[in-house]
Amino acid sequence: VLKAPHGNLSSCMDMAKVADLMAFVTSASSPCEDGSSDFIDSFGEQCLSVFKAIGLPSSVVLIRDLPSDLKGRNESKKICNHSLASEFPDHCKFYPADTKDDLHKFLYLLKEQRLKSPHWRNQRAYVASQKLEMLDHDSVSGKCTLCVTGYVRARNLSVNQLVHVSGAGDYQLSRIDILRDPYALNPRKVQDAMDADDVPDLQVISSLVPDTSKQEPLYVENVPDPLAGEQTWPTEAEMAEAEENQKHKKFKKRRLPPGTSEYQAAWILDESDEDDFGSGDELNDGMVLDDVENGAAPNEFSKTFGLEEDQGSLDLGVSDGETETDSVMVDGDMTREQIEDDIKRLKEAHAEDEEFPDEVITPLDVPARKRFAKYRGLKSFRTSSWDPKESLPPEYARIFAFDNFARTRKHVLAKALERDRSKDDTVSPGTYARIYIKEVPQNVASNVCLHARLTPIITCGLLQHESKMSVLHFSIKKHDSYQEPLKGKEELIFHVGFRQFVARPIFSSDTFNSDKHKMEKFLHAGRFSVASIYAPISFPPLCLVALKKVGDMSSPVLAAVGSLISVDPDRILLKKIILTGYPQRVSKVKATVRYMFHHPEDIRWFKPVEVWTKYGRRGRIKEPVGTHGAMKCLFNGVLQQNDTVCMSLFKRAYPKWPEHKFPLSNC
Repeated sequence: VLKAPHGNLSSCMDMAKVADLMAFVTSASSPCEDGSSDFIDSFGEQCLSVFKAIGLPSSVVLIRDLPSDLKGRNESKKICNHSLASEFPDHCKFYPADTKDDLHKFLYLLKEQRLKSPHWRNQRAYVASQKLEMLDHDSVSGKCTLCVTGYVRARNLSVNQLVHVSGAGDYQLSRIDILRDPYALNPRKVQDAMDADDVPDLQVISSLVPDTSKQEPLYVENVPDPLAGEQTWPTEAEMAEAEENQKHKKFKKRRLPPGTSEYQAAWILDESDEDDFGSGDELNDGMVLDDVENGAAPNEFSKTFGLEEDQGSLDLGVSDGETETDSVMVDGDMTREQIEDDIKRLKEAHAEDEEFPDEVITPLDVPARKRFAKYRGLKSFRTSSWDPKESLPPEYARIFAFDNFARTRKHVLAKALERDRSKDDTVSPGTYARIYIKEVPQNVASNVCLHARLTPIITCGLLQHESKMSVLHFSIKKHDSYQEPLKGKEELIFHVGFRQFVARPIFSSDTFNSDKHKMEKFLHAGRFSVASIYAPISFPPLCLVALKKVGDMSSPVLAAVGSLISVDPDRILLKKIILTGYPQRVSKVKATVRYMFHHPEDIRWFKPVEVWTKYGRRGRIKEPVGTHGAMKCLFNGVLQQNDTVCMSLFKRAYPKWPEHKFPLSNC
């Protein structure tokens, strides 16, 4: 029996993950100001919402402080049952708990009750520590062996598989000792158990050592090969195959400038409009168009209001790159005024993001073609193509990916079932065992031992591939108790099943009818979003609880809850920005627009991108006017003077690599 420490959410959550039965204690005499009874306090409401997110095991409610008379006792119990029935599952029962007789009756009924546990808990073997030790200190390497003693639960635990120490990381096992159970349920073994308690160490029945040929290797990050991108000379077979493919390839008819040779035509990847080749002055090395509509008449749309129909998505080319200042300041180095200013600025940015989402101001001192060089336009967010392997960041060389995640998950779970049938190198559930975890850093092991004073340390077996880093996506919702803005790329502690790791997620919407998803700067309250992080691979179903450290508070606070969706580095998250301009002079479908750009070269660079207005007009840029960034635009309808002209640009966004992966590794 473990008593959860009131006020410590992390410890309560760790106990709830391994509990077979949870007993909630409430008082029948806790009147509120309005005369009603408040049976759940604020911390209890927070805990209950977290327990529902991770999955409630079998639960009971113990009612204290009932009246002594029988009528008042039954009435108070009925009120309590009616008030709390909606907060607990249907199988939850309510028991009085004022006297020893009440508690004896509860225990008598409990032994007949069938215990239930969340589904995700039964997919992996786990051990809740009853004793922790540090052995074999090596001063040279700074590592030791962490010894965990407890009962193996749920599934068979193999000495060859990897394990995760909650909050400390993933490790290999050096040995498993099967011990004589000190609390044997079989009456014939009671005397043996008592004899075992008399000796300093528990009796070892047998030991298991890993087989080097079968032991799961501890791969965390992929080691990138700097020469992997080097071009090699093709073989004769590859050249013959390319020639054969070239013969059978069907060429689309394209309009080319007069005098274009066959060699020059091979380098023109996209169709060009007659307007682009009408005069030499309009030719420039601006953006490249792609995603041409098949079967569409080239000038069908332009005949109506002068706008090219086949403007596809566009690439803004290569430039010096966009600089993202992601300064991370330690709270201890900031004054009180700086912290207050930072919070005020964050709240203003959150309010502005809700009122004017994605709108940015074009800088005066930096050309827009350089400031937004990584962005491109899309003719259709839903249907335009975007290559998921294009211009990947260096972190993608360190992670792992699956060709078919669903098939791999099915294969891994089938392999776990085979392990349950094996008896050679595994420990069956219900066995009292001592697990030797090797090569644990001494500072991490010390933090684990300190943490074990508050709550049992959970050691869980990992499925195949679950130590490797990849990109994980979670369905996440901001918790009602967290009122501060939650910005993307802020450091959070993710509790995913039994595992804990530090991550810096980015948030996005979940678009069902498209392979592209729009990034969100903040996690907004009241709706679900998708959080994408770099983290060790996990196989769903798994629950998620996200905690955030606030200021100098020792215990992190609850920020969000959710569940694991998938592992997919190819999921495309697009950051959207909107450049705005204002009509200066309007003549029916023509208008002179200013303040969207400040240089004529920027207008020529962004000329292929379609523009739109907040009143529903669509159009295109015709030409720059003057030297201060004004431009002529054509629209598909009459433009109003008070309308706003907008241009949507997109770039792919990625999560931020965490500075340290596990909470207890940086205490």
